[in-house]
Amino acid sequence: MTLLTYTPYDGSAKPFTIGLMPLDPARWIEPDADLGRYLDEKQRLLYDRRNDVFVSEAGSEHAQRECLDLLTTYLCEQHPAIYRRDGDTISAAGHSIDLADPSLPPLLKAGSLVADDLVIMRRKENGWHLVAGHVAFPSSWSLQEKFGRPMQAIHGDVPGFGEGTRNAVLITRIFDNLQVAQPVERMNWSVSTTKELSLRTSKHSRPPAATPPTLETRFARVERQTLRKLPVSGDILFTIRVYVDPIAAIANHPKASELALSFAAQLDALDEQQTAYKGLTHQKSELARQLRALADVASPA
Repeated sequence: MTLLTYTPYDGSAKPFTIGLMPLDPARWIEPDADLGRYLDEKQRLLYDRRNDVFVSEAGSEHAQRECLDLLTTYLCEQHPAIYRRDGDTISAAGHSIDLADPSLPPLLKAGSLVADDLVIMRRKENGWHLVAGHVAFPSSWSLQEKFGRPMQAIHGDVPGFGEGTRNAVLITRIFDNLQVAQPVERMNWSVSTTKELSLRTSKHSRPPAATPPTLETRFARVERQTLRKLPVSGDILFTIRVYVDPIAAIANHPKASELALSFAAQLDALDEQQTAYKGLTHQKSELARQLRALADVASPA
């Protein structure tokens, strides 16, 4: 069974908090053995539904190019065993990108090199706006619906993060004060009924799952998010790497009992509005019960 890469439901990342931490620039992007699978799926989605996974505002081209240049330099320097560059061609995991191809927007090229989704945010009069994005693997949201909107509107339906809230003000302040030399990261988690990487349909509009909630049929969907200020444009590059694992994989973790109890406690602590937002109204209690049962089995005798 899958070995878990990140487990923010261990209590290290509280739901519905900002939770930003300083990021070592050397750890910005973390390609792994799953890179080929993610790039294959991105390529398929671009072919089938390009307008759903890529958007860009006129005037964002220079920032897109800045992102592409920064990313290709980083990947070849930090991960030379995975990324190889030959002139204007960069290759990884069986995929090649022609950096000089004028028919492809720079951010589309950049997103086609990594498992992470990429979003460029720009400061305007009324806040930070999403001006370009290559998002193949959203977690129950639509790139087209968020495109061009300010951050407070993007987070409008998130409990405690809508316009006028303290968190909305704090996020704007954090974005305004982000330094080029100090990127940051945060972790987020949700529970999904599928292992699919791309979830464009809102969890609120999906019909209830036909299967009863079990740790084998529910998946921990973890997002590793980073924020990095681009030095020339002053825009902010937001990266999102999604990891999807069956919750039952916790049983293989060295601290399975501790992790299961923490996950159950995190579920228990969600209030009614937060539970509904995460799509857990009809399954939270049962999943928490099963996690505590897993902890009992996994605990040392």
